[in-house]
Amino acid sequence: MKVVILAGGYGTRLSEETDIRPKPMVEIGGKPILWHIMKIYSSQGFNDFIVCLGYKGEIIKKYFSDLYLQSSDFTLDTHSGEFTIHDNRRPSWRVSLIDTGINTLTGGRLLRVKNLINEDTFMMSYGDGVSNIELDKLLSFHKTHGRTATLTAVRPPARFGILDIKQTGQVRSFHEKPDGDGTWINGGFFVLNKNVFNYIGNDEPYFEDYPLQNLSKEGQLYAYKHNGFWRPMDTMSDKRLLENLWVKGQAEWRIWKD
Repeated sequence: MKVVILAGGYGTRLSEETDIRPKPMVEIGGKPILWHIMKIYSSQGFNDFIVCLGYKGEIIKKYFSDLYLQSSDFTLDTHSGEFTIHDNRRPSWRVSLIDTGINTLTGGRLLRVKNLINEDTFMMSYGDGVSNIELDKLLSFHKTHGRTATLTAVRPPARFGILDIKQTGQVRSFHEKPDGDGTWINGGFFVLNKNVFNYIGNDEPYFEDYPLQNLSKEGQLYAYKHNGFWRPMDTMSDKRLLENLWVKGQAEWRIWKD
């Protein structure tokens, strides 16, 4: 089953990093967040990826073209040019890197890889969020309702604590705002049937605009509720949080063993 990853945006809210690299190449624990997302999928048996490129896509292409040697110990005979590989630490991925345009929106990026998707069902996600989602359960849920699209609903992470302040300025109490405050949002990690392309039409829309809205109106969009870990990487604060979790060994999205 194909997994489409949208990796072409500018990442303007993370400009401290994205001025020099595309957002999916911003590193957590010394690896691009794109690598982390692909490990989430591949550790659960999904290894065939289509990465939709845009802003600074050549950096992502170079990363994958170099990955074979970067992940290997080898001996090089500089006279003959012969390589001898000594190990096999490389991930077993099939990766299609597709330039979908600098300014193309998310719906258009998906539409531009339509011809690479032959199966009736495929997965899609964004190149900037991690989760410990159980993909087999997500896929099973999608199959039970038989509609066109399933998104993963998550509770947004708390960003602010709550202060109870007296008129004098004294803080009466402080407590962390509960995650999501009871609401659900689109966390990505989609399962889609191929007729989803009929809802996109052209390069213009965000996938989250009228494609998802029309799917919802026609009863073709379902939500799989994920109560486990999910975090986006939209800002430097998000990046620092994910890095801190990784360093402390508390990265709940690390569901793989190697």
